[in-house]
Amino acid sequence: MSATRSGVSKTLIITLLLLGFFVFLFFYIKHQFTTVRTEVNEDVMVQKITSMGKLELVKYSMKDVIEKKQIHTFLPDERVLFLAVGEVTACIDLTKVKKEDINQSATKDTVTVLMPKAEICYVKLDHQRSKVYDITGALFPGNAKNMVEDIYKIAEKRLLDNANEMHITAKAQDNAQLIFKPLLENISGKKVVIKFK
Repeated sequence: MSATRSGVSKTLIITLLLLGFFVFLFFYIKHQFTTVRTEVNEDVMVQKITSMGKLELVKYSMKDVIEKKQIHTFLPDERVLFLAVGEVTACIDLTKVKKEDINQSATKDTVTVLMPKAEICYVKLDHQRSKVYDITGALFPGNAKNMVEDIYKIAEKRLLDNANEMHITAKAQDNAQLIFKPLLENISGKKVVIKFK
């Protein structure tokens, strides 16, 4: 009787151990199949190192609603409506200021600094905030893609044109006077006149 009980106990223990092992194995395999691991690999290569000497003096942040239509004789007209959000920055390249561009008056109480003209540093369209609102008449998916690519190019050009119409480089030169004149006068202890090439 006790030998039978001992055999049943051993069988029960082995069965419970096997059952526990299979339950563990089930949950382990389930975890392995349902767990998602994300790996991001990158190889960064520096293509070019540029020394910066451009001082940004003014930035215009702009929005522009642009509509482009292509009117066809027989097919439906193609139209795209786009909200462009971006910025245009003007700067002065201080690396172009040479020793001969700094002149002292005969009385030595005035210093004249000849600076390069302000220029557009960059035009940047904000791709996160810019938005295509409507595309109509595009018969093929390729047409819609081309329309969107074209409107982005037009938007960048419009941002630049608008900034030029608002005289962004003149504003940058005004800001250069406001920033550099007091700074140079404090450093030199002399009256400073800033002119542009």
